[in-house]
Amino acid sequence: MMTTQEFSVTGMSCEHCEASVREEVSEVPGVTGVDVSATTGVLTITADGEVDESAVIAAVEEAGYTVTAR
Repeated sequence: MMTTQEFSVTGMSCEHCEASVREEVSEVPGVTGVDVSATTGVLTITADGEVDESAVIAAVEEAGYTVTAR
């Protein structure tokens, strides 16, 4: 079953920022798709089943940004 989750990310300002977040989050187990926008500050992940929300948050923080679940 495919699920989607949204997160608010602050600190992104460009496509490089988006790429950094996308790269880190795509490595989280279960994540099958990552859509992130520096303009809106929204990160949407698509997953095959449930994904550990704390793992997604840790991945975004690893990329250097602040994140909260929406």
